[in-house]
Order: sequence, then C-alpha cells, then structure tokens
Amino acid sequence: MLISLVKKYPVAFLMLISGCMLLPHLGLLQTNIMEARNLITAREMVQNHEWIFTTINGNPRYEKPPLPTWLTAAAGSIFGFNDLFWLRLPAALVTLMLVYFFYLLLKSSGFSLRQRFNSWLVLTTSFYIFFSGRDNQWDIYTHAFMMGGIYYFFLLMQHPQKTLRYLLPAGLFFGLSFLCKGPVSPYALFLPFVIAYFIVYKNSLTPGVIKVLGILIIGLAIGLSWPLYVRFFDAANFQSATAKEAGRWGSYNIRPFWYYWSFFTQSGVWTIAAFAALLYPFMNKRVSDKKLYLLSFLWTIFSVLLLSFIPEKKARYLLPVLIPLAMNTGFYIEYLIRNLKNIRSRLENIFINISFGLPGVIAVAAPVAIALLLKERAADYIFWITGLSLACFCCAWFILRGLIKRNFSKVFYAIVAMMCALVIFVFPITKAYYSNPRYYAATNLHKIEQEENIHSFEVNGFTPEIIWDYKGTIPELMIDGQPKNITDTTFGLLVSSEDEDSCRIKMRGYSFKKLATVDLNNVAPGNKQYNARLTRSYFLVKKADTSIHVPL
Repeated sequence: MLISLVKKYPVAFLMLISGCMLLPHLGLLQTNIMEARNLITAREMVQNHEWIFTTINGNPRYEKPPLPTWLTAAAGSIFGFNDLFWLRLPAALVTLMLVYFFYLLLKSSGFSLRQRFNSWLVLTTSFYIFFSGRDNQWDIYTHAFMMGGIYYFFLLMQHPQKTLRYLLPAGLFFGLSFLCKGPVSPYALFLPFVIAYFIVYKNSLTPGVIKVLGILIIGLAIGLSWPLYVRFFDAANFQSATAKEAGRWGSYNIRPFWYYWSFFTQSGVWTIAAFAALLYPFMNKRVSDKKLYLLSFLWTIFSVLLLSFIPEKKARYLLPVLIPLAMNTGFYIEYLIRNLKNIRSRLENIFINISFGLPGVIAVAAPVAIALLLKERAADYIFWITGLSLACFCCAWFILRGLIKRNFSKVFYAIVAMMCALVIFVFPITKAYYSNPRYYAATNLHKIEQEENIHSFEVNGFTPEIIWDYKGTIPELMIDGQPKNITDTTFGLLVSSEDEDSCRIKMRGYSFKKLATVDLNNVAPGNKQYNARLTRSYFLVKKADTSIHVPL
C-alpha cells in the first residue's frame, strides 16, 4: 500500500520527508552571527519602512543583496519578530523549492523514478543542506533560486524550439539568485553545470553560448537592479561596503587550494557513500546510465575546483557542491539496491557492511549516550528520549537486517528514517545544555534605561547576536578610536572585557558604574562552547565635573 502511494505521489511523499528534516523545532536553536545580521536588517526594514537602502544597527548594510532579507522581513511583518520559527520559515521553504527543482532536473534528465527518489533523499538528508535550510542565511537562498535557473537552462538546451518558454524563467531565477548573494551561485553552481553539460551532451557550442548569454542578460538585468540603484543614490556608502566585501575575498579566511578536498564529508551520514560514488573508474562500470553519471560527476568536480581557486574558504561555501554530489551519490545507492545480493568481492562486502552498519550502531548508541550524558536530567526529557529510543532501535533493526538479508532498500530507507528521527527527537533535548547561570539577555537593558532615563551605546563595533536580542539599535561611541561628541551627560555603555581598560583611559572625564553583564551564552563559563564575544559589561557612565577618572 505504502509503495503504491509513493509511486503515485512521489513529490508529496518527498516533500513530507523534507518537511520532517526542516520544520520540527525550527525556532529552537540560538541565532548565530550570520543569521543575526539578516534578521536585524529585516527588522529594521519593517521598523523604518525602508526596503531599498538596507541597514544594520542603523548603519548602511550593502555588502549583501537584499532578497533573502526582503523575504524574512515579509515574514516578520506578518508574524512579528519574536518567534524564530516564522523568521526561519522562508529559508525552509526555499530549501523545499531547491529539492523540488532538483527532482524536476533529474526527471527531465531521464532518471528513473527510483533514482530521482533516492537522490532526492540523499540531498534532503545531507547535513549541510538541512542545516542551512534551518538557518536563515543567504547561502541557501541563492542556490535554491539558481537550481530553478539550472532546471530551465536544461530544458532550454533540450528543447531548442521552445526558446522563449524556457529562456525567460531561466533568466528570472538566475537574476533572483544574484539578488541573494551576487555572483556566488552563478560561479559555484551554474557555471560548473554549464561546463559539464557541454562536455557530456556535446551540443553545438555557438547556439548554446548564445542561450547562455541570453540568460546572463536577463539575469543580470534583474540581479544588478538593486546594487545599481543604491550605487547611484548612495554612492559613498555603497563603494565603502563593496570595497570591504571585495577585500575579504583575497585577505580573509585564506586557505590552501586543497582545503575543500574533503568536501564529501559535508554530506554527513552519506560521507562514505558519497566518497565511493566519486571513484569514477569503479562506478563507471557499474552505473545504469554512464552519460548521466558523467554529468553528475563532472558537475561535482568542476564546482569543487572553481571554489578552490577562490582564496577565501569556509566550510559553508561548499553548500552548492552538495547538490550535484547528491545526484552523484544516488548512482551508488542505485547500484547497491540492484546488485548487493550479487556482489562477490569480499573486500567490497566488508566495505559496505562497515559503511552502512555504522549508522545502525549510531542509532543504537545515540539514545543510550544521551541518557548517560543527561544523568539526573534525563527524567525531564523522558518523552523525547523514549521516542528517540523506539525510532532509532527500529531503524537499527532494519539496517542490520537489511545488510544480513542483502536487501539494501531497507538499509537505505532506514537510514533516512533515522535522520528524520534525530531531527524530531534530539533537537528538544539540546535545551538540557542551556545551563548558563549567568545568562542575561540584552533586552533586559531596556528596563535599566527606563529606570535611569538614559540611552545606550556600544564602545566600537557591535555583536550582531546582542543587537538582535536587544531588539533595537545601539549606536557606537567611538569613531577612529576616539569618543565622538554626544550630548548625553549620562548614558549606558556596553564594553567588552578587552576594551574596558582602553575605554577608561580615553574617557578620563567620565565615571563608570557597572550595572549588569550581558551574557547570551547558553553554556556556563569554562565550557568549550562558551564564547566571550557574546558577553558585554554594561556601565552607567556619567560626565564628571573634573577630568579625574572615577574608578569602578
């Protein structure tokens, strides 16, 4: 019954699984620095009724195009800015759009129902895909829209008689991708696919290049609309922002050329399968469609190579590689489903048993390990631990039984179910580690401001997570290392521990009285995860009658 329903409604079933990976407990985890920047800008869009000249903490924010922020601001204007679930929902929805276009591309390419079904499952359960879909950053948006552009580009090349029908949406999605993060996805996802496509399909290059140029013209007309407008009406701030952003590409987070060569590990539970699928001489003899396998293989490799040429490297920049990698890994999954019973190589059987038996071991060990780590606190999370135990033990049983019976379908789908179970049952348990006795929210400062009748300032720079939690803007006190002229004789001042001494020296005409310590860490000091960047001392600062500094 279930199999027939899956065959009849594959998209609905896959969306259900993708939803299980993306939506449960979406608002639970604390914001990180990248997400906080997007959320602050979205909030200020709505508060200031300014959707073009974007700001962060009241200052121009032109480093990134605004489409993800527009979508977040739209969600915030409807549901408010207090519940992270609704603010992260746009990222989750565009991730569903990404996997949907991925499915359509596989279908149009000639993949069988089982192949595209399995490849989609690999994609939606790959670690950095569902992690990015649960975190409102720019990366998932730009690659999701570009996936639509790639799908329509493929149709454009395969159906030359329908040029306008496919050229316009291809250019539209290309432009929307550009409005999310500039040339990142055109370079890291679209260009590798175009190169791989022309190598594999050997289309006439001239008409193909003309169509690509058509997509670029439409896409850039859309994608450059916002930066050109801002560049014209706020040239000084725009040039400063773009110069800063461009400088980072050659001087910030510089890593060696081979830094990304372990890219397949970002697929999480599919790491070993992804690695095996990349063994071209081995796989090329075993896949059912050598042409499509070559397309996925080249798309993956070219994406990694192009990213490797960029000096600035971060693990999250590998997100676009996971898309063709899932397509490529699907071939290995298909090979095992068709041939596991017939594999006679002892070495290969050992490799398969270890590779896919390991998730079964993890499924058994995870609930036990969590219960042991929680100790006496386990009783507070008994519902989630019980649910996790039942789900994981069932998955482990199917994984191990599937390996024994040489039925890889059971193994594969049990691993997918295990991933869903981990998302549903483990995320709530993470609250058990929110145990910082010194936790003090930045929003509490508003009460102090009302009692003292003061405004608050930050010494220099700002921490996005603190600004987001404060639910307002905190102007910077220092300009080029010196206090700027302010009319307030009494005010609140947020100071990091490393800036405190220098701040006292530069402000000798002021007295300092410590009122609070903002600490947004969920873990206590001494924990390896404790981040001093999320703490600030809050002082009541008064201008003295003399230049003598009044100590704390």
